[in-house]
Amino acid sequence: MTDAPARGIALARLIASGLGSGYSPRAPGTAGSLLALLLGIPLLLGPPGTLALAILLASLLGLWAIHTANIDGDPGWVVIDEIAGQWTALLGLSHPSALGLIAAFALFRLLDIAKPGPIAWADRQKSAAGIMADDLIAGAIAAGILWATNRHWPGVLG
Repeated sequence: MTDAPARGIALARLIASGLGSGYSPRAPGTAGSLLALLLGIPLLLGPPGTLALAILLASLLGLWAIHTANIDGDPGWVVIDEIAGQWTALLGLSHPSALGLIAAFALFRLLDIAKPGPIAWADRQKSAAGIMADDLIAGAIAAGILWATNRHWPGVLG
């Protein structure tokens, strides 16, 4: 008979690691963000609300996974937060274009690494909510910048 709690922890770690992308030997956050970008393209092309629903589900799964796996702090291999944050950044695009996707990826990574203002505050909250929140805030700021860019220069980024 298998151990159900151990299976639950293994599943939680798989989700927290972004299906293993967080175990990348170099730049695991970037690897998780790249996975999110690739998965985000069909979400952007799907019915309205698909991307927002995916963000909600990734956020809730992330909270569950971080709590269930008893993750302390924000270890580099935990990238479910980058996935939810990168998808949030994509909300600033009306449709995927090569330039828009590159801009969304670059802005999100820059904000996630530099952690200005409220992103840094959320990062200091060493809980499951804090781990998720800093990337969601970075994604929201990136989405706002992308949206404003599209508003000022329509169609440039998609």
